[in-house]
Amino acid sequence: MTLERILEPEVMDSPREAQEYNDMDHSEVNQRFVSEMLSFLETDEWFANRLDTETDGVEESTYLDALDVGTGTALIPIELCERHAEFRVMAIDMAISMLELARYNIASSVAGHRIELGQVDAKTMGYDTDAFDLVMSNSIIHHIPEPVECVEQMVRVVRPGGAIFIRDLMRPTDAETLDQIVQTYAGHESEYSRKLFRDSLHASLSLEEMRALAVKFGFAAETVLATSDRHWTWAAIVPEIESDA
Repeated sequence: MTLERILEPEVMDSPREAQEYNDMDHSEVNQRFVSEMLSFLETDEWFANRLDTETDGVEESTYLDALDVGTGTALIPIELCERHAEFRVMAIDMAISMLELARYNIASSVAGHRIELGQVDAKTMGYDTDAFDLVMSNSIIHHIPEPVECVEQMVRVVRPGGAIFIRDLMRPTDAETLDQIVQTYAGHESEYSRKLFRDSLHASLSLEEMRALAVKFGFAAETVLATSDRHWTWAAIVPEIESDA
């Protein structure tokens, strides 16, 4: 029997949830996310030319503007900005408790001056259309009851020729597989952390569901791939608008 999606709370906004999340060791996951995102960007000529620069002396007007949706405690923006001086990041989340810890993390980073935080609902972003060169997100989609609303906003705010790099958990096909994944990747964590992980897996989209969302907004289904036994990744360059001339 196919495992049905069971929603979890949309916003993790208790101090305990935020601290539990921040205390978990995300370093390897975050490093891999940023490395794979940069590798994807380098397959595009425009991004490759921009990223093939010195790592200092970047002028204000030449930054690559990125939006991190569901930033949590801002660990991925920190990883990205510490590794590449071309980027500045608008990092948004709805959870005040997460953002409070994010401020502490950013203050401790040498690249913190290139990261701005905002308490913003991913389903109703107020940013201008085509405002960002890159929209990135790790593990926000499974929090959204109707993910189409969030994806619509992500596509709207990234400029033509810009990039989308979204990763999230992938709902297992059955309860047995879910139990195996929880034990494999969170068996050493606290009981509460294991519960958070289990609930997140149960709330996640399947690969087929996320591919259907990508297609809905004009992207090929193949831009969404299973990139581990528990993740899908949507990596796409937004098509340029062709002139009628």
